[in-house]
Amino acid sequence: ALNSNSQLTLLLVGDPDAITPLLAKADFEQRSRLQIIPAQSVIASDARPAQAIRSSRGSSMRVALELVKEGRAEACVSAGNTGALMGLAKLLLKPIEGIERPALVTVLPHQQKGKTVVLDLGANVDCDSTMLVQFAVMGAVLAEEVVGMTNPRVALLNIGEEEMKGLSSIRDAAAVLKTLPSLNYIGYLEANELLTGKTDVLVCDGFTGNVTLKTMEGVVRMFLSLLKSQGEGKKRSWWLLLLKRWLQKSLARRFSHLNP
Repeated sequence: ALNSNSQLTLLLVGDPDAITPLLAKADFEQRSRLQIIPAQSVIASDARPAQAIRSSRGSSMRVALELVKEGRAEACVSAGNTGALMGLAKLLLKPIEGIERPALVTVLPHQQKGKTVVLDLGANVDCDSTMLVQFAVMGAVLAEEVVGMTNPRVALLNIGEEEMKGLSSIRDAAAVLKTLPSLNYIGYLEANELLTGKTDVLVCDGFTGNVTLKTMEGVVRMFLSLLKSQGEGKKRSWWLLLLKRWLQKSLARRFSHLNP
């Protein structure tokens, strides 16, 4: 990240004794753009969100979010407890006006060599139509401003393309999205078309999104495992082995970031 952006400065929040040895390989120019911010504790990955938030004072996650709140940082990146991160972010940073809840997002590659923004992936298990509409707006803005898409297409994940299909929350959200002139809403999309490139933003509730994502993870892992097992204990042509390795690396590279 430091090599790709000369203006970037990283504030590393945590235990200085644990972080300092990891910076030994950084050159002088990189070290000048790295600053260690001490934190007293770490929120456990298995801690319940409510419990984690109550006991979060002094934790690395809370300190990092407070840096954003104070304007000392522009963004916070964490590999920690997702529920605690979402809860603390909402508590400390507050949602922007018109947005009730944050959402988990990922960007998936599709067969047209482009990308699809997918949300929500588990932050909100039960969503009403208002939340789905807000997710659609957030996803479209992210696709345009971060991914670089122009007038991104937005779709709702559903069990069919017909207007009468799906939960009432999905149908109600669709009715609202059709009335928003600022949004390029294209209708419903079924899960088997997720990677076809038919939409730039796919919106769903957190339960459906998480199940969809985990299913994809399982399929990719199974396919990689099958590729790896092919030819074990047997003689194979050298070109088949090369093809297998190329497929393994290609799949791993494109789908290794599935978990948001």
